[in-house]
Amino acid sequence: MASPGTVRIGVSGWRYAPWRGDFYPKGLAQRRELAYMGEQFATNEINGTFYSLQRPTSFAQWANDVPGDFQFSVKGPRFITHILRLKDAETPLANFFASGVLLLGAKLGPFLWQLPPSFRFDADRIAGFLRQLPRDFAQAAALAGRHDSHIAGRAVTEATGTGKLRHAMEIRHESFAAPEFIELLRQEGVALVCADSVEWPRLMDVTADFVYCRLHGSEEIYASGYDDTAIAEWAARVKAWARGGEPADAQRVIATPGPKRARRDVYVYFDNDAKVRAPYDARALIARIAPERGRRLSS
Repeated sequence: MASPGTVRIGVSGWRYAPWRGDFYPKGLAQRRELAYMGEQFATNEINGTFYSLQRPTSFAQWANDVPGDFQFSVKGPRFITHILRLKDAETPLANFFASGVLLLGAKLGPFLWQLPPSFRFDADRIAGFLRQLPRDFAQAAALAGRHDSHIAGRAVTEATGTGKLRHAMEIRHESFAAPEFIELLRQEGVALVCADSVEWPRLMDVTADFVYCRLHGSEEIYASGYDDTAIAEWAARVKAWARGGEPADAQRVIATPGPKRARRDVYVYFDNDAKVRAPYDARALIARIAPERGRRLSS
């Protein structure tokens, strides 16, 4: 039997004042918070890139702060997803990929493209955007080379890693619950984010060679925690995905499961940070899946 895919469980972001003296030990310097995060989990979702273009020095420091087996997922800019709404995105994409993200190298995991709740499914627009996304470091470096003057003098346009790049898309409008959308993601090899929330569709169609989950809080957005029963349910789903299959309770747009694989990597991020639930729920899920491995999961 083939070994399951790599499972990485973490949280979204790391700079939260209420976490200090709670999840973060009392007296821990703020500049040490990411390093502490890296000791607890094997992945983190970078939020700052959603709000503004970051600097190369920041990416280099973040990569230096975490262990060698750690991976970041990187959230795409809201300027692209919320302001431009994926239109005329080539130069903004070039600026984003030139902002220093490539300095993460081997610690670079998937890119997350989060659409706003008002964004309705538009097949042509989604397809046009997905086809612009770089699929490996070389393509990303080439795209970064087309940046404009917004980041002149601080652009990084050389690949510091090798291999393919992964992309995931989170939708928040019910119109995306359409077979055409699922087939488009499968054609492009982009993962549909499984988002657990009371406000948006929770879809579990598998569309790529990896699975990406964001757990926002199933009762109160960004706030409610996950009890033992819920953690056990998510653990069963993660194990099924990692083994290349799908959970028995999968909620899908297309009734039949996606193509069976020998294994799939799985990324899970808890985003219910408002009441300091996220890091503790992440720990609980890790304990359910592979307690003997601590933060490093492979099954």
